[in-house]
Amino acid sequence: MSRDTALLPWQVSTGGIAGLILSIGLARFAYTPVLPLMQQQAGLSDAMGGTLAAVNYTGYMSGALLAALIDDPRWRSRLYFWGMLLGLVATALMPLAPNLTLWALSRYLGGLSGAAGMLLGSGLVLGFLMRAGRRPELGVHFMGLGLGIVVSAIGAMAMDRLALDWAGHWWGFVVLGVPLLALCWWWRPPVPPPATTALAAGAPSVQWMRWMIAGYFCAGWGFVISATFTVAIVERQPLLHGQGPWAWLLVGLAATPAVFLWDRVARRIGDLNALLAAFALQIVSVVLPALSGSLGAALTGALLYGATFIGLVSLTLALVGRRSPGNPGKAMARLTLSYGVAQVTAPALAGAMAQASGSYTASLWLTAGVLTVGMAIMLRLRALEARASS
Repeated sequence: MSRDTALLPWQVSTGGIAGLILSIGLARFAYTPVLPLMQQQAGLSDAMGGTLAAVNYTGYMSGALLAALIDDPRWRSRLYFWGMLLGLVATALMPLAPNLTLWALSRYLGGLSGAAGMLLGSGLVLGFLMRAGRRPELGVHFMGLGLGIVVSAIGAMAMDRLALDWAGHWWGFVVLGVPLLALCWWWRPPVPPPATTALAAGAPSVQWMRWMIAGYFCAGWGFVISATFTVAIVERQPLLHGQGPWAWLLVGLAATPAVFLWDRVARRIGDLNALLAAFALQIVSVVLPALSGSLGAALTGALLYGATFIGLVSLTLALVGRRSPGNPGKAMARLTLSYGVAQVTAPALAGAMAQASGSYTASLWLTAGVLTVGMAIMLRLRALEARASS
């Protein structure tokens, strides 16, 4: 009996969600709620905090390049599970010592793991579900992104209650990662069959693609600033000390169902209009904590951020994939690299700005400006499409 027939779709989906929680939620996102403790107890500066986040995304980009080069389905399957194992290793490296070199290695390996979970894992899971005739349920897999944030937030809050130090938090996440790794293995996606003849090549115009790549860079910038510094920004406010994990939990709770909601919005008003709406709401999520240090502003910003970042990712990748039926993976890889460039540059710059000024306010306003450019690019793309259809 083949693994395709031995496993049920819900099992493969659950295994894939566990992979995203491990490779994105723990190997990447756990850094966000633990960052303030590392700054207080382990001597991590604002600038180095941003630099470590940039190293993580360098690892993600390296993984994206590797994933784009691997065509053999057997190797994609092997690298996926190795990437999940690497996520647990990366998490376990963090508490070994307060050492920047060790932390940088951990963040780089965590980035590689994230690429395996997001790119290789998603492709394997979605391929299995389509072969099983379950295409309408593909969005379930991406719940793992929001759930990863929820797990990292609740885990950090629980370890705060236990009065664990920064290293204890990381060891706690290692413990959480072990059953997730086991689930990834037991219900891993089967090796897909060899690829059949490709669909007739079709691709958007070079001009359209360039604008979309630029817009996705702006989305990546907006994503990474909040993904890295949400908890630190809240904890920096004197009246909000101790409330940071709650803001991060809201991000995850908002992100979990958002992919379904944005799909509905796109069907009703169109993809580009939905992207415009997502950019506009994310600008609000960034500006609110810049304008006010209140808990309401922080939590509302976190809620809007969680509801929009995953929409920008899913809507953009789906749109470009449909426009490139001959080779959607190649088009998505180009976008992923653009997103990755923003993820590498933005946190390092934001961390340096925060260290120089003692506040994240300037980096939040810069992020709002970059997201506004993203909105302008979506308007440009909409005008190009209107001109082409007239």
